[in-house]
Parts: sequence; C-alpha cells; structure tokens
Amino acid sequence: MSIDVRSGEDVPRFGLLVRQHRTRIGLTQRELADFSTVSVRAIRDLEQGRARRPRQDTVRLIADGLRLGLRARADLESAANEGRTSWAVKAGYEADPPAPPFATDVQLGREAETGVILDELTGGAERLLTIVGIDGVGRTRLALEVATRLHTAERTPVLWCPVTTVGPRPGGDRLAALVRAAVDQLLDSGDGGTDDVAAFVETVADRPPLLVLDGVTGTGVRGDRLAELLRDCPGLRILVTAAQPLRVPGERTFLLTPLAVPEAGEPVDPQSPAVRLFVERARRARPDFHLTAADAGLVGDICRRLDGVPQALHAAASWLVVYDIPTLHRCLHDDPAGLLHHLAGAEGGGGLREALARRLADLPTAARDLLAALCVRGDDFGLPEVMTLTGGSLPDSGRAVRDLVLHGLVRPSYAAGQSRFRILHLVRAAQLCALAARV
Repeated sequence: MSIDVRSGEDVPRFGLLVRQHRTRIGLTQRELADFSTVSVRAIRDLEQGRARRPRQDTVRLIADGLRLGLRARADLESAANEGRTSWAVKAGYEADPPAPPFATDVQLGREAETGVILDELTGGAERLLTIVGIDGVGRTRLALEVATRLHTAERTPVLWCPVTTVGPRPGGDRLAALVRAAVDQLLDSGDGGTDDVAAFVETVADRPPLLVLDGVTGTGVRGDRLAELLRDCPGLRILVTAAQPLRVPGERTFLLTPLAVPEAGEPVDPQSPAVRLFVERARRARPDFHLTAADAGLVGDICRRLDGVPQALHAAASWLVVYDIPTLHRCLHDDPAGLLHHLAGAEGGGGLREALARRLADLPTAARDLLAALCVRGDDFGLPEVMTLTGGSLPDSGRAVRDLVLHGLVRPSYAAGQSRFRILHLVRAAQLCALAARV
C-alpha cells in the first residue's frame, strides 16, 4: 500500500510518513511511544516538523513500533536521511577530532586558573563555564590553553568558534560552517529555528566535544537553547569567553583577574607573573634586554601602574624600542591621559583604550555613577565606604560592588580576612578622561 506524503505543511517527509503510518494502523502517539520506547514528545516533534533530523536508533525504534515491512522501513530510513548533515562530515569529525587554534605564545602565570577550569570540566562538575574579566586580561588565551590541554591529553574534539567573526572562520570547511550556524542559533542571531542545533547534535553526539564560544558580547544568549543542547548532547562541555556573565541557568562564572604584581615597597621578584611577562615582551623589542637591579623597582612600579593586565604590559614593553626603563616609567606616570595615550599608540594596545571606554559606557547608570564617585575618592575601599557614598543597605552595596567586580573593573582583595577592593589604574584613567571630556 502506498502512502501519500503530500502536504502543505512545512514538515519533512519522515514526519509525514510516521504520522500517516501511525494513523493508518490506528495508533495514537502515546501507543506508538509505548510500542517503540521513543518519548511521546519526540514523536510529536517529528510529526509536527519541530524535530527534523532523527537519530538512527530513533528511526529503528519507530519502525519497529510501527511493525513496518522491509520496503516501508527502507522508505522511512531514506526519508530520515534526507537533509541530514553529510555522513562524511560526521565520519571525518570522529576519525580526526578537530583541534583548537595553534597558540603563538607561551602562557605565563596562569597555572592555577588553568588547573581549576580543567578540573571542573573534566570532572563533570561544570558543563557550561564562562570566563569573564576586563578586556586585555587574557580570557581567550586561557581558554586556548584549557582547550589545547584537553585535546592533547584526551583527544577531546575542540570546536572553536570566534563569535565576533562573521561566518565560518577563514579556511573553514563544512564542519566549521555547521558549528557557526548552530552557534548563531544559540546566540539568537540566526533565522529563529533550531535545525542547525539539531544537525550539530547529530554530528557530535557520539563523541561530544569541547565547544568554545570566544568573545561573546551583550546578553543575547538563548538560555533555553543552551539547556536543550546540553540535554540532547550528554558529555558536551561549553567554554565561553565573554565581557560579562551570560546569566543563564547552569552557568559557572569564572572571574579572571589580572596577573599578580609586586607589592609596593617590597623587593621585586623577577619570577612574579607580571614582571616575567613584561621582561619576555621587552626582549621582543630589545633582544639584549635584561632586568637589572637598578631597573627592577621601576619595572615593578610599571607593572602595578598597568594593573598586571597582559595586553597593557605587551603594549608598554613595545615602547622599549625607543625608550629606556626610566623614560617609560615617567611617561606612564605623568597623567591618566598620557597613560592611555601611550597604550593606544603601542603594539598590541590599539584597541585597549576603546575597549575600556565601551565597557564604561555600557555600564548601567547606577554602576557608572558609583564607579565615578569611587574614582574621585581615590583610595581602596570596602563595603562600608560604598554604603556611605550611596546611602544604600549592605545587600544593595554588595550587589553594586559585585557587578563592578564581574565586569573586571574592580580588583578584590581578601587579606587579613577582610574584603577590600581597588579600582584598576587603567579604569580610573579611562573614567577620569571620560569625565574631563564632558566638562
């Protein structure tokens, strides 16, 4: 008996066949679910076209539940394969697990952070982890280190998607295009459907990858689609780098603070993370550069002035092609505008000033006003000072400071069992420049 699958509905042929075979033999969706062990929801979604790419085991179970003969079963399987992601893509993905991009430099001073994220992702404690922090702090580099170690140690497939890049990454193949399309659906920047997410699941479900979304901005992430993806693809782990938390259920927010800097008045340890990074970058500008006892104190002060932010350290060190250490130190301490001007005009620092300005402009009005007041105040601060400035309660003040911390604008300290906070020098410079521009 032939089955007429013509319909005006936008339903794939597989869904139409399932519905018509079911109604022909007089089964309800619940009865077919009982016979096939496929959920009622899955059958309903297939018949209505909301799910368009059934897995092979789902096709087999439904065919068994419908008691189809050989010819009808073959027709159903053929319909299931229509529009599927190429089996060649899936086979290539499984045979040669994709690797993350190649790192062009060595990561310094992030062993603790790398270890914590690796433990959480590999141990199953977290499946959706977002690295946040101020621009230039090294979010992408940390994610790359984590992804590289996972791929090296476990042959974990790594699907790296730079969110700020339009379309598949240069040189990308069909797998890269599929990943990009699925990510667009997660970020709600696609056409509104979920077909690409379903195709993604179909391709990777048998060997779940680490999916890296690098450079998420704004808050346009679809929490419901992320949740469905994690449910439909057990074992999938998602690592995100973002300007701020996604604020979706199940998210683990990892605050990446700047590198540790030498304490004022203390001897400068050449192995201090910020100092090591500055010296390594200085040698790129001047291969004969070495840290002398005479310059050590000035270098330590430069690192403090730049808050241990890696991108700022890179930019400052590039000036050594024309400056000596005392001159660089003097230039970075003249005034806030001079500090930002030097970073903006240096190698690797071109976007830092603009990124800081955008981050301050994107703050809610209350947070921006609080930050401005704290910048004028000048010293480090605690919650009592914030309560005095705002007249707010302790919980309200705590939430306000927490937002500034998670935006990467304020650095927390927990010395001597007390919570204290300090606005980054770079942030204060950007804020004071913004205030001066309005006058």
